Amino acid sequence: MLIGDVARRSGVSARMLRHYEALGLVRPTGRTQAGYREYSGEDIRRILHVEILRSLGLSLREVGRALDDPGFRPGELVDDLVRRTRERVAAETELLTRLRRIGAAAPADWEDVLRIVALLQGLGSDSAGKRQRAALSLAGEAPVPVEALVEAALNEPDPNVAGALRWALARSGEGGGDHALALLAAGLGSPAAEVRKRAVECLVELVNAEATALLTDALANEDLVVRRTAALTLGARGVPDAIPTLVDMIVEEANDVDAADALSTLATDPALADRIVARLVDRLGGPDVGSPARQRLTQALADIPGDAASRALAELSYDEDRVVALTATYILRLRDER
Repeated sequence: MLIGDVARRSGVSARMLRHYEALGLVRPTGRTQAGYREYSGEDIRRILHVEILRSLGLSLREVGRALDDPGFRPGELVDDLVRRTRERVAAETELLTRLRRIGAAAPADWEDVLRIVALLQGLGSDSAGKRQRAALSLAGEAPVPVEALVEAALNEPDPNVAGALRWALARSGEGGGDHALALLAAGLGSPAAEVRKRAVECLVELVNAEATALLTDALANEDLVVRRTAALTLGARGVPDAIPTLVDMIVEEANDVDAADALSTLATDPALADRIVARLVDRLGGPDVGSPARQRLTQALADIPGDAASRALAELSYDEDRVVALTATYILRLRDER
């Protein structure tokens, strides 16, 4: 079979067949009377074997070894091909992710593209200083790669850089929109405690209804740190769902002063003030609440306005626990003076 026929039937160009011949990979076994290359059936099978091995990622040199070296063992080479393929896939995946993030940032021109690429490189730097500078540079009005920013914030171990990333995220168009919120919501469910903590800290910086809704959902999170962080922020925002967690924080002496301040903020709503008092009194009477916790709960009543708090304090002034009774009496005196 002549070279043109072989090229048509095998899909390998005549030029490549000549290249194979020059390398010694596939030499036609015959020549016509006119001197043209003539390939036998065995030659064609070898061409097919060459193409099969090339499709696995082997170089032409490696193909030659595989076909001609009787002592060749494929195992080691296949392992090496697996490693190289994984590296290539990882590099291509990284490039695809970068391109997708550039597209999502909607650059207006090539200057924007160059800036976004520089930001992505900065956020991915091994230097904490460079990462921080990249985050701080996101304060402008140019397009921001929000997905990369959220990913960096969720995985940043350096507290200073993490703070800069949260700051940048909060200023990237109301926190980067629905996509950023979805990524942060996923972060709240991460198996890694540090990622969950960073996710809720990012949400704290976003002052909008969507972030507040996610923080409210976080009150049911299995992670105690997430629940407490969300409760403190929600208390400051006037969300009554935070009341049970805030009271629990006072009992458990976990940021109890901040928790009491948050309850005080919530209590500016008279309807919530009565609800808070009822919760504090209920915990005061709990069998599992020790004396120090009862003292903290009594102190928390000091900044809750209204008659319900005053009545609760009056009753506590006769409490069997002398410290609680004295604390309640002192608070009542101060309230009367006001």
